[in-house]
Amino acid sequence: MYNGDMTVLPIRTLGDPVLRTPAEPVTFFDAKLRRLADDMIETMYAAPGLGLAAPQVGVGLRLFVFDVDWEPNGDTSRASRRPRVVVNPVLELGPGEQTDQEGCLSVPGHQYSTTRAATATVRGVDLAGDPVVYSGDGLLARCLQHETDHLDGMLYLDRLTGLSRRAAQRALRDAQFGPPGGDQRGAVGGGLLRALRRQR
Repeated sequence: MYNGDMTVLPIRTLGDPVLRTPAEPVTFFDAKLRRLADDMIETMYAAPGLGLAAPQVGVGLRLFVFDVDWEPNGDTSRASRRPRVVVNPVLELGPGEQTDQEGCLSVPGHQYSTTRAATATVRGVDLAGDPVVYSGDGLLARCLQHETDHLDGMLYLDRLTGLSRRAAQRALRDAQFGPPGGDQRGAVGGGLLRALRRQR
């Protein structure tokens, strides 16, 4: 799968409609899908991040990549990387809750205290269509939930409550996120505020 000869893709940011559109199931397991996954892996490491969903690179398919064992500030060699791919994931939440800081490559520069299920399991298939299951707690559980949310057209901002929600409203009121390539043409802070107010 991952051979290191890949392209870093532009990451879509808050305000891009693709991030709010539920992704479609993958039906073709071909070279094009493998190339997409490899490019997403390269993009995730370059960002750097621990996970990346297909809608974040403008592709409306139910696919995400992740590597929660990788440390962006530690050993960044290719040998230290253990990327995983999940296609058409189905998320199962376990009992209990965890609350910790959470951020998103599509909302750069911001992190907020976010409550998630304490444990989570994702069942899906790999790039060959063979079954895969990933299950865990802590950071892995948080990652599985975060990336699956992207495939359902949700951002972690939608899950904020209380003080975290108010902090996000204040901080993002005048935030500007542009299209891929860094062109900052127009604030979407007001749109985010409206979205946050509609939730809950």
